[in-house]
Amino acid sequence: MKAAARPCSIADTLALVGEKYALLVLREVSLGVHRFDRIARNTGAPRDVLTARLNRLVEAGVLEKVAYSERPPRYEYRATPAGQELQPVLLTLMAWGDRHLNADDRPVVLEHRCGAPLSAVVVCAHCGGEADRASLSADVRTPGWTTTGPDTDTA
Repeated sequence: MKAAARPCSIADTLALVGEKYALLVLREVSLGVHRFDRIARNTGAPRDVLTARLNRLVEAGVLEKVAYSERPPRYEYRATPAGQELQPVLLTLMAWGDRHLNADDRPVVLEHRCGAPLSAVVVCAHCGGEADRASLSADVRTPGWTTTGPDTDTA
């Protein structure tokens, strides 16, 4: 019998946006690409797979379909507030890829409105300190679980 996996918001989020092409769709929308054909071209997603991903993201409230033509009916995809909140995830994934996969030839460089290249950093909302591994601790709130896994004393 398979043991239950740790309850986790990361796992729940990956169930939605961890499918192939889902984050690439969000990348395109964040770059201002909103129409199906261009999203398909820029992600390389097969049309049927892209349709499924877009429908799932719309159903989950991450994207919304907005009509831009009545005859024939045509739609574009826009990020909802929930979808816009995924922007930092995209930025930190891009920063990791720039450091570890594309250090010599970054394919895209995002600039802040001040003109400087953007550097994605996660900080504490309270003190502004950078959130690195050494500065974090986990407060596991799921009954029967500890930071290392299931609490064997209660199992």
